[in-house]
Amino acid sequence: MTRILRAIASVLDPRTYLHGLRVLHFYGYSYVSQVRKLDRGDNVSFAPNVSFRNAERIHLGSGTHIGEHSTLWAGNSSGQIFVGEKALLAPRVTLTASNYAIVRGTAPMDQEKLEQDIVIGARTWLGANVVVLAGVTVGDDAIVAAGAVVTKDVPANAIAGGVPARVLGWRPDALPAKTVDSLTSRTEP
Repeated sequence: MTRILRAIASVLDPRTYLHGLRVLHFYGYSYVSQVRKLDRGDNVSFAPNVSFRNAERIHLGSGTHIGEHSTLWAGNSSGQIFVGEKALLAPRVTLTASNYAIVRGTAPMDQEKLEQDIVIGARTWLGANVVVLAGVTVGDDAIVAAGAVVTKDVPANAIAGGVPARVLGWRPDALPAKTVDSLTSRTEP
């Protein structure tokens, strides 16, 4: 009986509905009001829970897709984010073109922000939970493994991973047509 009364009390508690309004306000700020400020090419898609900050400094190339719960945070005054055509960002990717200084004796939030552009090349793939920090360029056709923290540039065609991310290998050349044919042909039994 006590559990039922507590459930009824929580449904009748106005704080429950006020919290719902706060959540709606957050999504209105981080998504709805920001999406119209984006510079984006044709056929760009992103999940409805992607969070954008300072979207007037975010540029998305045609055909780009951004996965669920990702965050693209451009700088407050100068740091921009450029994402090339056909880039694929998996769920929970974070790009932040703004960082705090780390001078000893002063809380980071009280220090000057360090803003630098992020460039994500064309046809790249950033795996789930990748973090890319301010000032980094990920070259065209690069792949960054899930969970990596990218603190330095990643060259074109590289496969990078780890914390901090480093080059682990290189994307192979296209398979010869003969190999592709053998992989795709099927014979009936």
